[in-house]
Amino acid sequence: MDTDTKAPPVQPPFTGPDLCRKEAHEIVALLRAGEVSPQELLTAAQARTEAVEPSINAMPTVCWTRAEAAAGTMAQDCADHPGWLAGLPISIKDLTPVAGVRTTFGTRGLADFIPAASDPLVERLEARGGLVVGKSNTPEFGAGANTFNDVFGPTLNPWDTALNAGGSSGGAAASLATGEVWLAHGSDHGGSLRTPAAYCGVVGLRPSPGRAGGASPDAGFMLESAQGPMARSVMDCALFLDAMSGFEPRFAISYPAPERPFQEAARRASSNLRIAFTPDLNGFGPVDTEMVQHLRAVMEQLQGNGANVDEECPDLTGLERTYHTLRGLNYALLAKRLDPKVRQHLKPVLEENMQSGAALTLDDIADAHLTRSALFNRMVALFERFDVLALPTVGCMPRPQSEEWVREIGGQTLTGYVDWLRFAFLATTTGLPAISVPVGLGPRGMPVGLQLIGKPRGEAALLSAARFVEQVTGGPLGPIDPVTAGGL
Repeated sequence: MDTDTKAPPVQPPFTGPDLCRKEAHEIVALLRAGEVSPQELLTAAQARTEAVEPSINAMPTVCWTRAEAAAGTMAQDCADHPGWLAGLPISIKDLTPVAGVRTTFGTRGLADFIPAASDPLVERLEARGGLVVGKSNTPEFGAGANTFNDVFGPTLNPWDTALNAGGSSGGAAASLATGEVWLAHGSDHGGSLRTPAAYCGVVGLRPSPGRAGGASPDAGFMLESAQGPMARSVMDCALFLDAMSGFEPRFAISYPAPERPFQEAARRASSNLRIAFTPDLNGFGPVDTEMVQHLRAVMEQLQGNGANVDEECPDLTGLERTYHTLRGLNYALLAKRLDPKVRQHLKPVLEENMQSGAALTLDDIADAHLTRSALFNRMVALFERFDVLALPTVGCMPRPQSEEWVREIGGQTLTGYVDWLRFAFLATTTGLPAISVPVGLGPRGMPVGLQLIGKPRGEAALLSAARFVEQVTGGPLGPIDPVTAGGL
């Protein structure tokens, strides 16, 4: 007998309301059938939020009274829309304005800011039956993949509250993982929808630029920052993307929704999938051995269930410099529109980013656009033979929350605070949709995320592929009770 065989990791229990345990698409079906009311959901969500917030600090700003009022006056104009949420409670990231609700951007200079108007995407979600119940925590102006700020403090990983929940949509991911809400809005530049999804055991989708609005109306032509959906299952993520999609004239890069709902594509999950797998992006992404081992085992599972997996990666020459140039442009733009009274409170790394962006030359910018086009073309060529590119969402398991950023992965010393996020750069630079989907519990019983990058504007096929991966690897994980620090 093999006495070294280890028992599989056990998922923490969930003791919240039964309604909070269900997936979003199941709850919406109950709402449509009149078997549950929005008020019942608000009661359950509020009870769960009050129970777990002291442990994780995921949604520090709540607006229950506003949500109750919205539930009582909810329009039915979109009731036949595939993205109709029918009175489902949702959260909005604290980088995105919600009318009448404190919106801080995680910075002291805006700690008391209450916007008069909502972002157009929030308006759309509310028009389609979403009830905004709170603002999820984020690092200052979304900078970094560790969610903490001087206004609200840190968000903690529900699977072990000593660990990093990821960022910058860390509050969104943690609130989903504990059952506070069924769907959570987020945004992504350097993996901000993907990294926290991986660390908290949920699904995070970075859509194509323009699919779900834009970065913000006053930065309408920026392609690198994208708003998008986060959920506990691929089907729920498809539902939320349906709710977000459609032409919005106030977003310069917006375009119409597809003729067939994303939920329909997710239901068509098939094993007939051609997967290109790269564990380290040709050495570009630092990765720990334990991460590679887990993902190789997942690839074997997928192949054993009918998928065709080949280890392959396109030439990524110029990716790092190009990503950092595009990121610098984003910060140069932020510096141009930021009130000096707000700017004076920023953490040093943000000020450094803005100064670096302002120092970019015309040659830097021209080179970045030429290189991103070359990278895009190489990805399109890869997709002539494969349906998706599979890779780590992030190269390491969650580290302690007290470490602002990861300084070593796979024996490689990292010197920049976004170096550990290099697996996020490719999709952002090329404008391709990317999703992080949980692929079981890995080292120390923590969830592991697999990133899939899809074809241009290929969210439907990407969701179908992600649903297949989810089914093969035993997901979705479902909500949990927070595990107090060091408890795993």
